[in-house]
Amino acid sequence: MPLTSDEHIGTRVRIARNAAGLTQVELADFLGRSEIWMQNVEAGRQPLDRFSIITAVAEQCDVDVVWLLGQPYRLRQDNGSLSHAHVPALRTGLRRANLILSGHPGLTPQGGAPVSLAAMQRQSKKANAARQDANLSEVARLLPVMIEDLNTAILTSAGQTCEAHYRLLIDAARTARMCLNQLGYPDLAWVAAEVAAGAATRLDDPVAKAAVAWDRCGALLHQASLRETIAVADAALADLEPHAVGRGARDAAVSLRGALHLRCAIAHARGGQKEDAWFRIDQALTDADRLGPDFYDLDQHTVFGRGTVAVHSAEAGVEVDQPDAGLKRVPNANVAAVPSRERRTHYAIDKARALQRMGHGAAAVVKLREAAADAPYYVYSDPMSRALVSDLARVGVPSQASALSGLIRNMELVN
Repeated sequence: MPLTSDEHIGTRVRIARNAAGLTQVELADFLGRSEIWMQNVEAGRQPLDRFSIITAVAEQCDVDVVWLLGQPYRLRQDNGSLSHAHVPALRTGLRRANLILSGHPGLTPQGGAPVSLAAMQRQSKKANAARQDANLSEVARLLPVMIEDLNTAILTSAGQTCEAHYRLLIDAARTARMCLNQLGYPDLAWVAAEVAAGAATRLDDPVAKAAVAWDRCGALLHQASLRETIAVADAALADLEPHAVGRGARDAAVSLRGALHLRCAIAHARGGQKEDAWFRIDQALTDADRLGPDFYDLDQHTVFGRGTVAVHSAEAGVEVDQPDAGLKRVPNANVAAVPSRERRTHYAIDKARALQRMGHGAAAVVKLREAAADAPYYVYSDPMSRALVSDLARVGVPSQASALSGLIRNMELVN
């Protein structure tokens, strides 16, 4: 089933290569591929479905990896356009938050009367629930007003009440980072991460700072800044270590240590560093086992636990071209028990990618269709999910032709 759109990633690779003054042979050599492979990529006959290759192209051609991925996708169905409609207001709120946290003089509250702390805590719980439910439209709807209310609260409160507002602002900004990354706004996602970092600095809480570092790493990964991701994570790990060892170790610190190792695992995998990636996965698994089989960290947003290690292992396996190893690295992991639809959906996408890589195209379609039934907009807008469907459409999956056709239509991959 050929796709009629000329906006496939190969088209953008060709544009980037030409802008960089490279021949197909030169770019192919850099990637360790053949000229025929490069020709097929640019013609849309060869999939480009690994971040490790995509980021290498972006680096060599000096283009934004998000542009190569074709984001942001403004899908018409499943409230896709509505999600993007809230971004301008979110941008304004984050900009004001940055100014307030920098101590800029002359700023005054905007809007009506200050909202009570209890009311903002309820809104924070709603936003967090929507985040873990992979409901990007609801997250995008809630955040702009919530952040502006927090801006007003910080300008008008003091003492412990102000500290509580800082914690809520960290929470809101971190949720904004995830939402904006997934919608395809990496630069604004970085702004959100920096707002969280600014508020965490006011608290001087090592666990809060480590949580913010985890979000910074998430923003950096979306921009293919792999070396910076590892540097930020390792610095946070060093600061966190005294709180994660010995009798006085805090579960939150151990959990964040494991989550930061997972960030590094993905950065190493996308950089083609297999041994380093698997080492970090194993380090994270050690922390997960230390916390127990039923532990999942919803308080710090990471949902870190044994099942979440399996989620990242699946992605790492695809990136280092060892998909089977990635699916088996965490034995007896129950991903279905992970209390986050967003994490479970992410795993389903990477498991589908792994299945396709192992030659099980029909199973990949089934897995992706199941994920889309549970979290449609998340699946339809995910760049690797879209790349997978494009490749499956190119080669064809006769036994799942109807299901594949539905995915193609819902992703709007045809004109």
